[in-house]
Amino acid sequence: MRIMGILALILILIGVIVYLEPDKPGITRAQAAKAAALFVVSREECIQYKEERGVSHFPEKEQNNWYVIYMDYLYDHGGLREEDTPASAKEAQQELTYREAYVLTSFLGKRYADQVNANKSNQDKPYPAEMWWRIYEEAAADQKNGTGESAETSKLQMLDVILYGTPANVENSSSWTCYTSGGDFRFEGLALDTYMDKKIRIFVRDGEVAGVGRLMSEDVVYENVWVDSMEEDQLFIHAGTITRQFEIPKKGPEAEELVHNIVDLHLERGKLKKITIKKERIRGTVLAVGEDFIEIEGYGKVATAPGFRVYKVYGDYQEQKRTDILVGYDLQEFVAADGKLCAALTVRPFSAERIRVLLMNDGFQSVFHSQVTVTLLCDGVLSYGEETEKQVKVKAGESLTIAPGDECLQEGRAVLNPSAGNEGIRIDSLTRSQGVPVYDGILEIRQEEDGLVLVNDLLLEDYLKKVVPSEMPASYEMEALKAQAVCARTYAYRQIMGNSYSQYGAHVDDSTNYQVYNNVAVSSSTSQAVDETCGKLLFYGEAPVDAYYYSTSCGHGTDGNVWGGTGETTPYLKAVELRDRRQCLDLTSNSAFAEFIKNYDIPAYDASYPMYRWKALYKGTTLGNQLGLGQVDSVTITERGAGGVAKKMVVTDVNGNTKTCSSQMEIRRALGSADLEIERKDGKTISGMSLLPSAFIAIQEVGTARDGSKLFQIWGGGFGHGAGMSQNGAQGMAKEGKSYQDILNFFYEGAEIRDGAVM
Repeated sequence: MRIMGILALILILIGVIVYLEPDKPGITRAQAAKAAALFVVSREECIQYKEERGVSHFPEKEQNNWYVIYMDYLYDHGGLREEDTPASAKEAQQELTYREAYVLTSFLGKRYADQVNANKSNQDKPYPAEMWWRIYEEAAADQKNGTGESAETSKLQMLDVILYGTPANVENSSSWTCYTSGGDFRFEGLALDTYMDKKIRIFVRDGEVAGVGRLMSEDVVYENVWVDSMEEDQLFIHAGTITRQFEIPKKGPEAEELVHNIVDLHLERGKLKKITIKKERIRGTVLAVGEDFIEIEGYGKVATAPGFRVYKVYGDYQEQKRTDILVGYDLQEFVAADGKLCAALTVRPFSAERIRVLLMNDGFQSVFHSQVTVTLLCDGVLSYGEETEKQVKVKAGESLTIAPGDECLQEGRAVLNPSAGNEGIRIDSLTRSQGVPVYDGILEIRQEEDGLVLVNDLLLEDYLKKVVPSEMPASYEMEALKAQAVCARTYAYRQIMGNSYSQYGAHVDDSTNYQVYNNVAVSSSTSQAVDETCGKLLFYGEAPVDAYYYSTSCGHGTDGNVWGGTGETTPYLKAVELRDRRQCLDLTSNSAFAEFIKNYDIPAYDASYPMYRWKALYKGTTLGNQLGLGQVDSVTITERGAGGVAKKMVVTDVNGNTKTCSSQMEIRRALGSADLEIERKDGKTISGMSLLPSAFIAIQEVGTARDGSKLFQIWGGGFGHGAGMSQNGAQGMAKEGKSYQDILNFFYEGAEIRDGAVM
């Protein structure tokens, strides 16, 4: 009896505690809806869905509220039910109930809904925010690990960040923008100010915060921040893209120790308690940039700390990215602590002087080589070992064969450096159109897991002398060659800044992926064009243009939309006729373009060239096999871009199966065939083209083949993508007496030719 009495007392106490325990705070329907919608689609997709649908569940006067786009999406996709959650501003701001939480978590995945534990007694009670975010976090983690129920949610990120600022404490900030250690994000409809200077777990999709999962810590460290200045007892630092101000601890360092240094700030509940200064700096030419290391000449590969930052500290301060650390240059000072790099300080501007070219194998199929055989055409030195301290003299005419595992590659890299003169290195194991290629500058040989990587480091102007003849015939007019030289230089400048091959210590490769390099022998005329335009670049505003070029037009160019998007970043690329009057014709309908492209007499600067007009005949069976369909019944261009370029094509076979090609490159690839014969304007035929010459095409059914399949005629024009400079158009202009400045002004509207640009 005594035991029973004790148990009864315990049960009574538990009941009292449960009764007296305050309800845990809930989450509004609007905030939960935003999180659920962003679990599967972006904010922009919700906006697009609303625009396409044309109507809303909410009253007209409430449709501008931030949460409407998310709740409308959920009403139509099973995340909310109007019988449970009426579509009104009042209801949206009320707390989510257990019943609604069950439906909403079912939208994330059925197994998450089972965790809500909704029943008759609690279904109308507020559902705790803590429990909502616990389930949401589990679903996000499952999705990241590939165990979620919908592959569409892979873009949702779960990030642990320190909140640096919001519009409440950042002057001139954008509305609904928060600044964190993980980047800048929108947080429309959420309250974040209570998390200032704390570490929180957030969920982000395409730059929009879906919600704050939980508080991770109230004590944080601002790692590797740049100290801008001190005023009395106030410290001004750059944290991400904003400036923050902190009161210095009474026993803090002096100004001369802090200002213009990298520090760690230790905060406890928002108060600065300790400052750690990092003064050790190293400098040298950057040889490679990996995910967790930077290779620096004289130091080798140095690991980067988890909180590694890159700051531009000359002129106006700017936080940069790891990809802004250019290989082949020594623009940065690196701050080190505990054997790792904490930050890179860009201390001087970039001026394109040298370029590092990744040399591909024969046929340009791979960046890796099984071995390399080289011959020096003058005396030189092979350097290798730790920091290339070991040196072996190499005589003129002496050949070397280097394979993976050789002694000179034990430290991963060997450098072959001719003592003097141009064209000092012949790579006997390579073949190009001109034969065995010879290279200027130095040759780096790197050992990677998949083979050897060859990097040619040379002066940019010397590089261009071997690019221009590979991209434009040396017999062309000097003014056309000069225009090509400026385009090639500008293109190379942007590619150096792009740093695409930084993991291998290179900027570009030598194939058509970038600009073809050293495939054709150097010519005196192309070298003259490079010399006479030395240092000249093409700029639009303060940035070098994307100096795209192609072989031949169809008489009308296109704009930057040809690669998708809006083309806003390339306003200088205009869709105009290639003739003096430079009009923009409306060729976006199939009928208008067909009339244009079938006319072989339309005048243009490059109208005399064979690929100005061409045509090809396709059998329905051949085309079906090419596209993985049955016998083709119809081919329709359903969308054209500026200048008439085909952007979307639908092919249907006799069984009703379809294939949709959604870009000019996809169309060219789909219609290209090694068996396809193309008749040029001059009557000659060419074949073996796996890529159709251009997407400036009209397609028409013209009859029946002997095997009973339909015949389709393709009328086409031009060779290439059609945006930027037509090389044959430039030649035609030069023949008419136009200067290279005239040519560039025509093809890049509003762009300016400048000397010696520095960025």
